[in-house]
Formats: sequence, C-alpha cells, structure tokens
Amino acid sequence: MRSRRWLVIGAIVSISVALQGQSTTNFSGTWVLNTAKSQNLGMMAALENTLTISQTPTALVIKDDSSFQGQKNARELRYDLTGKVTINEGPMGDRSETVATWTGGKLVTTWTRDGAVAGTKSVMTETRSLSVDGRTMSVESVRGASPSLVMVFDKR
Repeated sequence: MRSRRWLVIGAIVSISVALQGQSTTNFSGTWVLNTAKSQNLGMMAALENTLTISQTPTALVIKDDSSFQGQKNARELRYDLTGKVTINEGPMGDRSETVATWTGGKLVTTWTRDGAVAGTKSVMTETRSLSVDGRTMSVESVRGASPSLVMVFDKR
C-alpha cells in the first residue's frame, strides 16, 4: 500500500514537471532577420524581414513583413498551440495545413501542402526556438533531405 502511494506521487510529480516544461517559451515581440547569423539563405540573404509575434496559451500569431529585391510582402500566420490543424499561406502564396506542437521549449510546426506532382504532398518542418537570454530567435526549416535553412532573428 505504501509503495503504491509513492508510485502515484512520483507519477504526479513527473507529469507536473513535464507539463511545466511545455509551452513556457514566449515568442511575443518584434523580431528582425539577421542574415549574418543565419545559415543557408542563398539568394534570400538579400531579404529584409520583420516578424511581429503575439502569443496566448492557445495561439501564436505572426505578422510577417518582408522586402525582397524591392518587392514588399505582408502576410499573417496563425498557429493553434493546442495541436489543431490551421491553414496558412506560404511565402509563395501556396496554402498549407500547419500543425504546431511543443517539444520541450521549442515550437515545431509541420507544413503540408500539395506537391509539384499530382497526388503528392510536400512536407516542411519548422522548429522555432529562443536563446537563453530571449534576445535571439532561430527558425530552422527542413524539407526532405535538403540542408536545413536557419533564419536567425534579433529582438528589437
């Protein structure tokens, strides 16, 4: 009886610690792309990008303002932080199903859209994380076997 009680207490403590570690990262703020810190940008090194993020316990909203070779673009992304599917527009205007989940303090979002070949799907995984001091946000994007693209943003 006594060992069962300790087992139950141990399970409750373990679950509480695990839940506390989830979704504690707050990405709210204004973020400016730092191309010098980013990796594998290619021609996107000429991109000017500012993200304005607001976050609640159940939603993350990103206002994405960019300029590339003189062409300005604005879009708004909405992620459901409870893991429900949402529809978002990709940078090229394509519609994707997005699912955001917490892995530790990182927000992992899977983007799924129709592939270039009829009947196929293209999947990209985006992992968003903050530096320990909360002043730098990294967004790593991976599609298939391609090298990852890492966009680093500084908090304004």
